Amino acid sequence: MKNIKLSKQLTLDKLPVGTKEATISSITSKKQIIITEISTSTKVAEIALNIAFKLVPSNIAFSKIQFDLFFSNQQISSESIRILQGPLANEIFELTNVLNMKGIPAGSYILKIEMYELWSTGKRFSQATKEVTVDYVPQTREFKFIKVPSVKSVAGTSLSVISESEKTFTVKLKKQ
Repeated sequence: MKNIKLSKQLTLDKLPVGTKEATISSITSKKQIIITEISTSTKVAEIALNIAFKLVPSNIAFSKIQFDLFFSNQQISSESIRILQGPLANEIFELTNVLNMKGIPAGSYILKIEMYELWSTGKRFSQATKEVTVDYVPQTREFKFIKVPSVKSVAGTSLSVISESEKTFTVKLKKQ
């Protein structure tokens, strides 16, 4: 009978003490979210905000990204985006938000985008932030002034946006 030697390959759960955290942090430090382009187009009482972003080293390294949108330093939207996996998934993603600008006066506004990977511990990894200034001129006359617009719709390619009702449903399923 031959002596069979077992492989001494290290796994994440069998690493020597102290290197497990260093390995996890080195893996997460290599991951990046890069916002490649932000463009806007003004329509009647709407602003369409198009965001293009890339995930490095690839989309396979990510499963879910948090997307926060700010209007003049006030958060108006927070969405969880599930990254779809598979051969048909793109490497560059596009996300479009349509802002309802009814009642917002003409002016220059700052739109800020924050994208990050949110871990179960609450820590933010692979964070990317970008701002764009939009000169908004309403095409309709309304005298009622609203200080913050609402997000009218969210859409993306090779992405799945998780709504609040779906989020609470999955949390309830996990607790059972």
